[in-house]
Amino acid sequence: MKQIILTLLLFSSFVCFAQSNVYYTSEITPESLVKVYEALGVEPKGEVAVKISTGESSRSNHLKPELIKDLVQKVDGTLVECNTAYGGNRSNSQRHRETIAERGYNDIAEVDIMDEEGDMQIPVEDSKWIQYDIVGSHLSNYDFMINLAHFKGHAMGGFGGVLKNASIGIASASGKSYIHSAGKSSTSPWGNGNQNSFLESMASAAQAVHNYFKKEGKDIVYINVMNNISIDCDCDGNPSQPQLKDMGILASTDPVALDRACLDLVFNHESVAGDDASSLINRIESLHGTHIVEYAEEIGLGVQSYNLINLDEDESGMGGIKKSPENQVYNVYDLNGNKILDKTKNLAGLEKGVYIVNGKKQVVN
Repeated sequence: MKQIILTLLLFSSFVCFAQSNVYYTSEITPESLVKVYEALGVEPKGEVAVKISTGESSRSNHLKPELIKDLVQKVDGTLVECNTAYGGNRSNSQRHRETIAERGYNDIAEVDIMDEEGDMQIPVEDSKWIQYDIVGSHLSNYDFMINLAHFKGHAMGGFGGVLKNASIGIASASGKSYIHSAGKSSTSPWGNGNQNSFLESMASAAQAVHNYFKKEGKDIVYINVMNNISIDCDCDGNPSQPQLKDMGILASTDPVALDRACLDLVFNHESVAGDDASSLINRIESLHGTHIVEYAEEIGLGVQSYNLINLDEDESGMGGIKKSPENQVYNVYDLNGNKILDKTKNLAGLEKGVYIVNGKKQVVN
């Protein structure tokens, strides 16, 4: 893992435009979750919401109460969720509350199903596909949010991190349908057929929530926990077993930089038997999943360029890790999804053109 962190540090040294800080720890414990949150240096204010996924079944890979308890109680937070747009254990408030109790979330904090009493519309800055964002009406009760996401694969979006947790996660059941259908319906999520419009709608909804909490007197921060990294989402009650070992916890005030950093960890992972990123990479690429961070940057939600600050080493974040070009590796695909190079050390052999390099479009001259 240290070699991968070194590689990501190298990435940031090549970029001269605006960058966001992303904090990283390889430890996944209640203490390290508090540590990475505190590194952000953003004090909670007023009523604090901690947005999680409560998981579709006991077999789902949702973040467990014992992991998040210390952080939630430190900020005197309320755990928040919304109902799902599909049949299942969380499709209505009564069943959802039973699920919440079964998981043990009530034992650590109050839990609020934000669309239990209906929903409301908040404005979107980007109206290419959706004209507003439909969120649980209880969102208006909160002044500060910790978007606490479990980073993993997803059967429709390719992957799920803080951008998905801010968009689909905070949307009411109607709002989920509206995003999934790219603005076509608030009652049926399955009529879109255009993958990019779905991903772009998620980015727009995530920006709407971000802007909502960037008003005077409010704020929002973002955390991704990279554990139990299945190719399937926590909304899957019977997910595939993770093939990739736990990678750590990352946090930022910029959701785009944060999801990008987690993607970079996956795409640069040196896979071996028992610790293999290939199935997750294939899922992300097959669904054009990285497009959400590209589009989110395009509409101004954040930037993909970041400074990775390693909290495991020392307070400075550099901790003696050297920036070394020989540790950079590249996975390269053409625009049709065909793999051109696998874990190559350089791009010298590529013809001029546009490629997908480590999950991101890059022009090779």
